[in-house]
Amino acid sequence: MSKLRFFGSFVAGLFAATLLLLTLGNFRSNAEPRYQNLGLLSNVLHLVDQYYVKDVDEHDLVEGALKGMLDVLDPHTSYLSKDLYKELQLDTKGEFEGLGIEITKRDGYVTVVSPIDGTPAQRAGIKAGDQIIAVCPDLDETACTSTQELNLLEAVKLMRGPRGSEVMIQILREGWPAPKPYVIKRASIKVPSVVLHMVEPGLPYIRMSQFQERTAGDLHDKLKEARKSGELKGLVLDLRDNPGGLLDQSVRVADLFIKEGLIVFSEGREGENRMEWKAQKSGTEPEYPIVVLVNGGSASASEIVAGALQDHDRGLVMGTETFGKGSVQTIIPLDDGSGLRLTTALYYLPSGRSIQEVRIQPDLLVESFTELELTALQEREDGETFGEKNLEGHLKTGRAKPAEKVSDEFADRMVLDRQLSRAVELLKSWTVFSQLKIERAAE
Repeated sequence: MSKLRFFGSFVAGLFAATLLLLTLGNFRSNAEPRYQNLGLLSNVLHLVDQYYVKDVDEHDLVEGALKGMLDVLDPHTSYLSKDLYKELQLDTKGEFEGLGIEITKRDGYVTVVSPIDGTPAQRAGIKAGDQIIAVCPDLDETACTSTQELNLLEAVKLMRGPRGSEVMIQILREGWPAPKPYVIKRASIKVPSVVLHMVEPGLPYIRMSQFQERTAGDLHDKLKEARKSGELKGLVLDLRDNPGGLLDQSVRVADLFIKEGLIVFSEGREGENRMEWKAQKSGTEPEYPIVVLVNGGSASASEIVAGALQDHDRGLVMGTETFGKGSVQTIIPLDDGSGLRLTTALYYLPSGRSIQEVRIQPDLLVESFTELELTALQEREDGETFGEKNLEGHLKTGRAKPAEKVSDEFADRMVLDRQLSRAVELLKSWTVFSQLKIERAAE
């Protein structure tokens, strides 16, 4: 190599090395203020390892540090051990063994967002808003674990277990002076996400309990089944106590009823990483009136559906205000088989309004019956109100035409469900007035 070429290479190398040192210097200057406390963490781990009264597993210490670090962020961000990571993957399949409740963390304790239809928790009388103060896996009240000490997935793990086994949970409900114990037998929870009842020909009631892998497809099938009785005149879409689930399924459900336009969008920190989900024209349902039922147990994906239909004037939202969970969690697998559940963005409805904390406000506020009102209704024979037939010596007639028969179970449910009854009344009135308008236009 000539001296000139060697000198050129030396200068180029020196320049590259200087540039690298400057880059590293800048990185250090930027990183040090953000991560300067890592030395403190390392020092504490060393002191515990050297001087704690018993031997401690280093992995347990690191896991504990990760949990503590993430617990200060928000209720939905958490470290997932290998077991918890596997547990989380089961949830979207719609089948697991446990009690059948969706939970969140509120006021320091695990709180029920909603019991899942037909599960041991619902049959035991667990209600949305109940606080789970403690979990006692061995039914021993002296060996209970306070839920203040648990993140959500740890609480789930304690309450789940083999079907047939029992667990005790301490429940505190608004108005109660002290917690009450509930002993519940675990079962295999197979959650049908979509259930259909026909109120009358052409008027289906569809209950959607959560958003699983097959929810949008199941809804499409149920609507097809409902059309066997004739053209649809309306729909009651019940999203009450629906804790949410898969985002893509909520988008597909909303897309069934919205012809075009934005369904939902998300934004990360300071408006970065915006993502949009839009409706597609193909496969959209015909224009018929929809009443969407919501309450305080309607969260996340169910709020996306209700809010999108509301913003597009495609459905009337009835009931009470929703839960208000509008954050996006990203599940990040880690190298050792564990995972990180990290809140990375917030959802926004087509109008630009946020769901987080603000909640979905119903177009028509209808409260459910109070326990006192339900008791009074159940004491009446057949749930009927007082009328002419209750008067002694009333005239009888055999000419009355019997009404369309709904299943006894669903008819009883309608009597005891003020929100559902109002939704059905509204749709029937809507149908009558629409038909009247058509007939008058034809005259």
